[in-house]
Amino acid sequence: MITSHRRKMTPGVLAVVLMLVLMPGMTVSAQDRMQPIPADKMTDAQKKAVAEYVAARGSTLAGGPFMVLLRIPEVMTLARLMREHVQLRTVLGQKLTEFAILITAREWTQQYEWNAHHQAAIKAGLKQDIITALAEGRRPDHMAEDEEILYDFCVELHRNQGVSDTTYARALSKFGEEGIVEAATIEGYYALLAMVMNTARTPLPPGATPPLAPFPR
Repeated sequence: MITSHRRKMTPGVLAVVLMLVLMPGMTVSAQDRMQPIPADKMTDAQKKAVAEYVAARGSTLAGGPFMVLLRIPEVMTLARLMREHVQLRTVLGQKLTEFAILITAREWTQQYEWNAHHQAAIKAGLKQDIITALAEGRRPDHMAEDEEILYDFCVELHRNQGVSDTTYARALSKFGEEGIVEAATIEGYYALLAMVMNTARTPLPPGATPPLAPFPR
């Protein structure tokens, strides 16, 4: 005789199971794995890095990737210096720079990164219909030539871990070697931040809602 050792599901457990079966696309909010470090728990090196951040940025360190990177103060400082270059001295100009940042945020489905740069991209002159298409995982229509070349370069670099000769030649003709290095560096830098925040499950600022659906595959 075969006896069953299955336990009877309670109504609550059954409801959860059915919800997960019937709604496979629904995601469950996860906790912030690396919460802000209280000031009284920081090392001297961390306090120094924070003071330099506040002096350079003119704002407090409240969250986002830099609070996560603060676990290694030297890395946080290096990341801040790269951010200053992107913000103040980018070779590509602010519109294309913000476009490149949003491409990375979309490729990594990085909610904080997208939320932080969506409005900056609009302010820099990137059209909303381009941003909407990017958010939906579509290749935007009616891009200007420089936007199209940059989009193809960045997306190809993310998805193929390299760029074809044709894509490289077009980018070289439009942006030169400096622009190519800038574009690849921006993608790498914001991919770094995306990887750090996706690992830490860094939350959005209070009141913000996730702007990106899971990336279409």
